[in-house]
Amino acid sequence: MNLAKRIQRIKISQTLKITTKAKAMKEKGIDVIDLSVGEPDFPTPENIKEAGKSAIDEDFTKYTPADGILELKKAIIKRLKEDHGLEYNPSQIIVCNGAKGAFYHLIFTLINEGDEVIIPSPYWVTYPEVVSLADGKPVFIETREEEGFIITPEQLKKTITSRTKALILNNPCNPTGVVYSRTELEKIADVILDKDMFVISDEIYEKLIYDDFEFCSFASLGEDIKKRTIIINGVSKTYSMTGWRIGYAAGPAEIIEGMKRIQSHSSSNPSSISQKASVEALNGSQEEVMKRIAEFQERRNYLLSQLQTIPGVSFVKPKGAFYVFLNVSSYYNKKFNGVLIRNSVELSDYLLNYANVAVVPGDSFGADNYIRISYATSMENLKKGIDRIINAFLQLKAVS
Repeated sequence: MNLAKRIQRIKISQTLKITTKAKAMKEKGIDVIDLSVGEPDFPTPENIKEAGKSAIDEDFTKYTPADGILELKKAIIKRLKEDHGLEYNPSQIIVCNGAKGAFYHLIFTLINEGDEVIIPSPYWVTYPEVVSLADGKPVFIETREEEGFIITPEQLKKTITSRTKALILNNPCNPTGVVYSRTELEKIADVILDKDMFVISDEIYEKLIYDDFEFCSFASLGEDIKKRTIIINGVSKTYSMTGWRIGYAAGPAEIIEGMKRIQSHSSSNPSSISQKASVEALNGSQEEVMKRIAEFQERRNYLLSQLQTIPGVSFVKPKGAFYVFLNVSSYYNKKFNGVLIRNSVELSDYLLNYANVAVVPGDSFGADNYIRISYATSMENLKKGIDRIINAFLQLKAVS
C-alpha cells in the first residue's frame, strides 16, 4: 500500500503505547502499577459533571460555532484576566478538541515548509511530530539537569536563524516538572523581542504548582511580548477532564482566525456538551482544584523522599505538573537474569516486565538517560510502585 510519505516520519506516541500495554497486562490479571499516565486520577468534579448532564437534558447537542461558543470564550477571557492580568477579546480566542488539537491547528497555521521551530529538550512527545507533519523543521535546544532543565538566553541566541518561526515553551514542563520563574522568562523575552518570531506558550499545567511557587504566563511580560505569544491551555489537567477534550488558544486575532479556518474543515467544532461543562469548570468554584493540588504535592514529596534512597539516581525537584524525570543512566550496562539494560527503553521494559510498573522511557522526550515517573495515581499505588522500582534497581548487576 502506497501511503503518504509524511506518515513515514511520524511515530506512535510512546506514552499512549505504554499505557495501552499496561492496560492489556491488567486485563490478563497481572497486578500492574501504572506510573506512566499523563492524566489526573481524580474524577471530574461533580459541579462540572452536572453541567455536562444539564447540557444533554437541555438538548445542547448540535453543532456550535467552529471556534467555540461565546459563553466559553468569555469564561476563558475572564480566567486569563483574573489569573494573569491579560486582556483578550473573543476574536483572539479559539476553543479546540483538547490542547493537542489547539497546538496542531496552530502549527499548521504558522509553519511553512522549511520553517524552523525551536523545541527545548526534554520535550513533550507531540511537539516535533506535529512540526514535521507541517513540513517544518524541529530544532532542539538541549537543556541540562545541572542547570535545572532551563534554556538560557545564550542557547536561544545561538539557535535562532533566519528560518526560525517560533519557540515552543512548555511551562510547567512535561516531562521534567520544571517551572520557569518570571526572571528566567524575562531573559528569554529580551531575546525574542529582537527577532521576528513567535512564542508558543503551552501552559496546560499552569494550576499544578507546588511550594507556593508563583507561576508567570509568558504573555503577561508586556504588550510587545503578548503580540508575539500564543497561549495553549485547556481543562484536561486542572479539572481532570482529559476525556472531555476541550483545549483553547489565546493570541493575535489573525492567527486565531487561521486556526478557525482549519478547524472548520477538520473537526467542525468542539463537543457542545463538553463546552458547557468547561464553562462551569472555569467559572465555578475552584476549591476542589486547590484540594487536589495539595494532594499532588503530598504525593510528590513522598515520591522524592523515596527516590533519594536509590543509589546513583538524580533528578531536578519538580515545581509543577505531576512528573519526576529521573536520571537512571548509572544503571545502564547492567544485567538481570542475563538480560542487558542499555538504554531508557530497555530499562522501562525491564520495570514493566519484571517489576510490573509502567514508566515512560526518556528517549520519548529526547533524553535517553532518564525515565518519567507520574504521581497522578493514588498514594497506595504510588507506595507500592516505588517499592517495586527500588527493588528492581537493586536486582540489577554490573556486567562482569
